Amino acid sequence: MAAQTNAVKVGDGTRTIADILLAQGALTKGVVDQVKLAEIQTGESQEEIIRKQNLVSEEALTRAKASFYNIKFIDLTITPIDPDALSALPVEVAKKFRVFPVSLDRNLNELSVAMADPLDLTAVEFIEQRTGFHVKPLSCDPAVIDDFLATRYSTTLSQEVTAALREASPERDKTNTFDVSSQTGLIRQEKISEIVTHILDFAIRSRASDVHIEPQEKATRVRYRIDGILQEKLTIPIALHDSLVSRIKILSGMKIDEKRIPQDGRFNFKKQDEEVDLRVSTLPTSWGEKVVMRLLKKTGGIPTLQELGLRGRALKNLEDAVLRPHGIVLICGPTGSGKTTTLYSLISRLNTSKVNIMTLEDPIEYKILGVNQVQINPAVGLTFASGLRSFLRQDPNIILVGEIRDRETADLAIQASLTGHLVFSTLHTNDAAGALPRLLDMGAEPFLLASSITAVVAQRVLRKIDERVKEPETVDPKIIDDIRKNLGALIPPDKPIQLYHGKPTSDNNNSGYIGRVGIFEVMSVSEKIARLILERSPSSALEQEARTEGMITMKQDGYLKAVEGITTIEEVIRVAQE
Repeated sequence: MAAQTNAVKVGDGTRTIADILLAQGALTKGVVDQVKLAEIQTGESQEEIIRKQNLVSEEALTRAKASFYNIKFIDLTITPIDPDALSALPVEVAKKFRVFPVSLDRNLNELSVAMADPLDLTAVEFIEQRTGFHVKPLSCDPAVIDDFLATRYSTTLSQEVTAALREASPERDKTNTFDVSSQTGLIRQEKISEIVTHILDFAIRSRASDVHIEPQEKATRVRYRIDGILQEKLTIPIALHDSLVSRIKILSGMKIDEKRIPQDGRFNFKKQDEEVDLRVSTLPTSWGEKVVMRLLKKTGGIPTLQELGLRGRALKNLEDAVLRPHGIVLICGPTGSGKTTTLYSLISRLNTSKVNIMTLEDPIEYKILGVNQVQINPAVGLTFASGLRSFLRQDPNIILVGEIRDRETADLAIQASLTGHLVFSTLHTNDAAGALPRLLDMGAEPFLLASSITAVVAQRVLRKIDERVKEPETVDPKIIDDIRKNLGALIPPDKPIQLYHGKPTSDNNNSGYIGRVGIFEVMSVSEKIARLILERSPSSALEQEARTEGMITMKQDGYLKAVEGITTIEEVIRVAQE
């Protein structure tokens, strides 16, 4: 439905759709003047002129119209869909009026609906009569609505949960006056189990690493961490939250009647040929218990160093370090930077029947055949330090200590390496050079560090472009100059730099990315760096010497991967910016 009104009063002036597009940066002042002149000459509305001349994208025009008519604009691609809303509006009605139900508030008796034409009063009236709910129209890009109508009604997680909600929802249970207790005890229990299955099944399909089930004031939201980014995918009525948590607690072996303290548990979930181990954690919050489930794949194996993203000089330096019979190799980075995966990749590479490998972890994330893995348990006195002391009496060749947290663990790791053991561990530092001053701060002796540390690896993980929809990207020349400045001799001055991005599709969760890759810096402890350690030099001096000796920094590695089209420059800046 074309806009009939071309202007609305704003203060003392008149603001048109073209003016709004100018304010949003979608049109220039010259183009706006041409549109207004054409409006006077032809009698057509500004919307018709802008669309006919294809001056802006449909989304930009829709946003401007939403502002023009004071209607809220919604981006369906980043909005969680309420399964209750989907079940309230039949797909035939949605397609007929080109609308998509977003959320349903039964307390307010209000159904929020994304509409291609939110001014279509006939559609609003029909939907209100059909559903019995007051309709709150929202403005949305018509192309996105068409995409959601074609795919999401049948394939979205919300739709999968909808059928189960019909029978599990307590509001609907109350209408069954005959034997309500057995209804809630049997049918709802079965349907809650079905909802949990759908939530986990979607997590596997979308390659999620974590699932967050979070109670809020009016609903429970379900978020998935996909390729390192949290995405909200589902909302569930708050009345079902306790039943949902109880089901997960039963599966995880937790106490379902204990809601005052945090609990931990784990269980396996198998779907056809895929099996995942779920580490479950509950935490009491103001609105109820929050549940986080970490998914650890049992199938698919542990990636190689090359698959992680290591290559060139960094890969060679790390391989040289791990092939030595003794010494310490440290992996550094913040939580969630992939340190554990790199450690497991190194252990798997060295794992043969001829060596005794022992690990001390918190927690054990993957079980590796042929490796003696120990879970620390501070409650009974099994800490990193006490466990490491016991390890030395178990005739190990290779020792993995999950993390060096204190001076005692650091001293024991150094002694183990000096007595002929290869030791792997992690530290929470931002870069490779910062690890050595951190150990000195813990009280480690400089002359022992200099002779025991063989390599320090720092890393981050960033999202990879979806290769199926990769396309060239035009970027600011300043960014190209920054890339050349940072890479220096690593890239020929005459080589043109082309960057890429991925087109958002439903297959890549509308992100343009699929999968992740690591960026690394590997600092080998050479004679010069060992001398700097003895002198207690700052991390800046250590990094400068390492770069002089050929170390590629994480930021440089990220820029190289962006130039090669593996990832985007935005990802590198987001993850590796100092």
